[in-house]
Amino acid sequence: MGIFGRKTTDSVETAGAAPAAVNPDLAALTGDYTIDPAHTTLGFVARHAMVTNVKGKFLDFSGSLHLDGSDPAKSTASIDVTMDSIDTGSADRDGHLKSADFFKTEEFPTMTFRSTEARALGGDDYRITGDLTILGVTKPLTIDLEFNGAAKDPFGNERVGFEGKAEILRSEWGLTWNAALETGGVLVSDKIKLNFDISAIKSA
Repeated sequence: MGIFGRKTTDSVETAGAAPAAVNPDLAALTGDYTIDPAHTTLGFVARHAMVTNVKGKFLDFSGSLHLDGSDPAKSTASIDVTMDSIDTGSADRDGHLKSADFFKTEEFPTMTFRSTEARALGGDDYRITGDLTILGVTKPLTIDLEFNGAAKDPFGNERVGFEGKAEILRSEWGLTWNAALETGGVLVSDKIKLNFDISAIKSA
Protein backbone atom coordinates (compact mmCIF):
# COMPACT_ATOMS: atom_id res chain seq x y z
CA MET A 1 0.00 0.00 0.00
CA GLY A 2 1.40 3.47 0.49
CA ILE A 3 1.18 6.06 -2.23
CA PHE A 4 -2.23 5.13 -3.55
CA GLY A 5 -5.67 6.59 -3.63
CA ARG A 6 -7.77 9.26 -5.25
CA LYS A 7 -7.16 12.90 -4.53
CA THR A 8 -10.07 14.80 -3.01
CA THR A 9 -10.65 18.38 -1.94
CA ASP A 10 -10.03 17.19 1.62
CA SER A 11 -6.36 16.41 1.00
CA VAL A 12 -3.44 17.87 2.92
CA GLU A 13 -3.12 20.45 0.17
CA THR A 14 -5.59 22.69 1.96
CA ALA A 15 -6.13 26.30 1.04
CA GLY A 16 -3.25 28.49 2.12
CA ALA A 17 -0.96 25.55 2.85
CA ALA A 18 1.93 24.40 0.71
CA PRO A 19 1.52 20.87 -0.67
CA ALA A 20 3.69 18.21 0.95
CA ALA A 21 6.86 17.59 -1.00
CA VAL A 22 6.92 14.37 -3.00
CA ASN A 23 10.07 12.29 -2.76
CA PRO A 24 11.73 12.74 -6.18
CA ASP A 25 13.05 9.18 -6.05
CA LEU A 26 9.47 7.92 -6.28
CA ALA A 27 8.91 9.25 -9.80
CA ALA A 28 10.92 6.37 -11.26
CA LEU A 29 8.74 3.87 -9.42
CA THR A 30 5.54 4.69 -11.29
CA GLY A 31 3.85 1.52 -12.54
CA ASP A 32 1.75 -1.51 -11.64
CA TYR A 33 2.76 -3.82 -8.81
CA THR A 34 1.65 -7.14 -7.35
CA ILE A 35 1.85 -7.69 -3.59
CA ASP A 36 4.25 -10.53 -2.76
CA PRO A 37 2.55 -12.70 -0.07
CA ALA A 38 5.82 -14.48 0.76
CA HIS A 39 7.39 -11.22 1.94
CA THR A 40 4.30 -9.37 3.18
CA THR A 41 2.60 -9.46 6.56
CA LEU A 42 -0.97 -8.38 7.25
CA GLY A 43 -1.17 -8.49 11.03
CA PHE A 44 -3.33 -7.45 13.95
CA VAL A 45 -3.15 -7.17 17.73
CA ALA A 46 -6.04 -7.51 20.20
CA ARG A 47 -6.03 -7.11 23.97
CA HIS A 48 -6.97 -10.35 25.73
CA ALA A 49 -8.54 -10.45 29.22
CA MET A 50 -7.54 -6.80 29.69
CA VAL A 51 -3.92 -7.75 30.43
CA THR A 52 -2.12 -9.29 27.44
CA ASN A 53 -1.86 -8.85 23.68
CA VAL A 54 -2.75 -11.57 21.20
CA LYS A 55 -1.10 -11.20 17.79
CA GLY A 56 -2.37 -12.69 14.57
CA LYS A 57 -2.04 -12.48 10.81
CA PHE A 58 -3.60 -13.67 7.57
CA LEU A 59 -1.67 -16.16 5.46
CA ASP A 60 -3.68 -16.11 2.20
CA PHE A 61 -4.25 -12.82 0.38
CA SER A 62 -3.68 -11.09 -2.93
CA GLY A 63 -3.32 -7.49 -3.93
CA SER A 64 -2.39 -5.13 -6.72
CA LEU A 65 -1.12 -1.57 -6.71
CA HIS A 66 -0.77 1.18 -9.24
CA LEU A 67 1.79 3.66 -7.98
CA ASP A 68 2.16 7.13 -9.40
CA GLY A 69 5.43 8.36 -7.97
CA SER A 70 5.07 11.89 -9.33
CA ASP A 71 1.52 12.37 -8.05
CA PRO A 72 0.75 9.88 -5.25
CA ALA A 73 -2.91 10.90 -5.19
CA LYS A 74 -3.41 9.24 -8.59
CA SER A 75 -2.34 5.82 -7.31
CA THR A 76 -4.65 2.94 -6.39
CA ALA A 77 -4.65 -0.24 -4.31
CA SER A 78 -6.79 -3.35 -4.02
CA ILE A 79 -6.38 -6.19 -1.49
CA ASP A 80 -8.43 -9.36 -0.93
CA VAL A 81 -7.90 -11.51 2.18
CA THR A 82 -9.09 -15.10 2.69
CA MET A 83 -10.57 -15.11 6.19
CA ASP A 84 -10.05 -18.85 6.70
CA SER A 85 -6.31 -18.16 6.61
CA ILE A 86 -6.32 -16.39 9.99
CA ASP A 87 -3.44 -17.52 12.21
CA THR A 88 -2.99 -16.57 15.86
CA GLY A 89 -0.82 -19.51 16.84
CA SER A 90 -3.71 -21.42 18.43
CA ALA A 91 -5.91 -23.79 16.41
CA ASP A 92 -8.74 -23.53 18.95
CA ARG A 93 -8.67 -19.74 18.92
CA ASP A 94 -8.47 -19.64 15.13
CA GLY A 95 -11.50 -21.94 14.93
CA HIS A 96 -13.45 -19.64 17.23
CA LEU A 97 -12.50 -16.61 15.14
CA LYS A 98 -13.75 -18.36 11.99
CA SER A 99 -17.08 -19.24 13.65
CA ALA A 100 -20.39 -17.38 13.76
CA ASP A 101 -19.20 -15.55 16.90
CA PHE A 102 -16.68 -13.60 14.85
CA PHE A 103 -15.88 -13.72 11.12
CA LYS A 104 -18.51 -16.23 9.90
CA THR A 105 -16.05 -17.36 7.25
CA GLU A 106 -18.45 -19.77 5.54
CA GLU A 107 -20.83 -16.89 4.83
CA PHE A 108 -18.21 -14.15 4.41
CA PRO A 109 -15.04 -15.81 3.09
CA THR A 110 -13.25 -12.63 2.04
CA MET A 111 -12.22 -9.31 3.57
CA THR A 112 -11.42 -6.53 1.10
CA PHE A 113 -9.75 -3.14 1.04
CA ARG A 114 -10.13 -0.62 -1.80
CA SER A 115 -8.31 2.70 -1.68
CA THR A 116 -10.27 5.93 -2.07
CA GLU A 117 -7.79 8.68 -1.16
CA ALA A 118 -4.10 9.21 -0.45
CA ARG A 119 -2.05 12.04 0.99
CA ALA A 120 1.66 12.73 0.79
CA LEU A 121 2.63 13.98 4.25
CA GLY A 122 6.21 14.83 3.36
CA GLY A 123 9.40 12.80 3.32
CA ASP A 124 8.62 9.07 3.28
CA ASP A 125 5.29 9.40 5.10
CA TYR A 126 1.88 8.88 3.52
CA ARG A 127 -1.69 8.47 4.66
CA ILE A 128 -4.12 6.28 2.76
CA THR A 129 -7.86 6.02 3.23
CA GLY A 130 -9.99 3.29 1.74
CA ASP A 131 -13.06 1.09 2.14
CA LEU A 132 -12.57 -1.93 4.40
CA THR A 133 -15.28 -4.58 4.05
CA ILE A 134 -15.75 -7.25 6.73
CA LEU A 135 -18.92 -9.35 7.23
CA GLY A 136 -20.45 -7.48 4.32
CA VAL A 137 -20.08 -4.16 6.19
CA THR A 138 -18.03 -1.42 4.52
CA LYS A 139 -16.43 1.34 6.59
CA PRO A 140 -13.54 3.75 5.93
CA LEU A 141 -10.07 2.82 7.15
CA THR A 142 -7.15 5.25 7.37
CA ILE A 143 -3.61 3.89 7.44
CA ASP A 144 -0.38 5.79 8.15
CA LEU A 145 2.43 4.42 6.03
CA GLU A 146 6.16 4.82 5.61
CA PHE A 147 7.91 4.17 2.32
CA ASN A 148 10.80 1.81 3.11
CA GLY A 149 12.54 2.02 -0.24
CA ALA A 150 12.94 0.26 -3.56
CA ALA A 151 15.43 -2.32 -4.83
CA LYS A 152 16.05 -4.93 -7.51
CA ASP A 153 16.29 -8.37 -5.94
CA PRO A 154 18.73 -11.14 -7.10
CA PHE A 155 16.03 -12.51 -9.42
CA GLY A 156 15.63 -9.24 -11.29
CA ASN A 157 12.38 -8.19 -9.65
CA GLU A 158 11.87 -4.49 -8.98
CA ARG A 159 10.45 -4.23 -5.46
CA VAL A 160 8.99 -1.50 -3.29
CA GLY A 161 8.33 -1.73 0.44
CA PHE A 162 5.99 0.01 2.87
CA GLU A 163 5.11 -0.46 6.50
CA GLY A 164 2.04 0.93 8.17
CA LYS A 165 -0.34 0.90 11.08
CA ALA A 166 -3.96 1.67 11.89
CA GLU A 167 -6.56 1.12 14.58
CA ILE A 168 -10.20 0.10 14.29
CA LEU A 169 -13.11 -0.60 16.59
CA ARG A 170 -14.20 -4.09 15.53
CA SER A 171 -17.76 -3.43 16.70
CA GLU A 172 -18.20 -0.97 13.81
CA TRP A 173 -17.99 -3.95 11.45
CA GLY A 174 -20.44 -6.05 13.48
CA LEU A 175 -17.75 -7.99 15.38
CA THR A 176 -19.41 -7.67 18.78
CA TRP A 177 -18.93 -11.05 20.51
CA ASN A 178 -17.42 -10.81 23.98
CA ALA A 179 -17.43 -12.33 27.45
CA ALA A 180 -17.42 -10.53 30.80
CA LEU A 181 -14.61 -11.12 33.28
CA GLU A 182 -15.28 -11.77 36.96
CA THR A 183 -12.78 -9.06 37.84
CA GLY A 184 -14.44 -6.56 35.52
CA GLY A 185 -13.88 -5.72 31.89
CA VAL A 186 -14.20 -8.02 28.90
CA LEU A 187 -12.29 -10.89 27.33
CA VAL A 188 -11.54 -9.27 23.94
CA SER A 189 -10.85 -5.58 23.31
CA ASP A 190 -13.01 -3.63 20.91
CA LYS A 191 -9.95 -1.71 19.68
CA ILE A 192 -7.81 -3.70 17.27
CA LYS A 193 -4.37 -2.55 16.12
CA LEU A 194 -3.48 -3.32 12.51
CA ASN A 195 0.07 -3.54 11.19
CA PHE A 196 1.35 -3.99 7.67
CA ASP A 197 4.70 -4.86 6.12
CA ILE A 198 4.25 -4.74 2.36
CA SER A 199 6.58 -5.92 -0.37
CA ALA A 200 5.35 -5.54 -3.95
CA ILE A 201 6.88 -6.51 -7.29
CA LYS A 202 6.64 -4.34 -10.37
CA SER A 203 4.68 -6.06 -13.12
CA ALA A 204 4.36 -3.29 -15.71
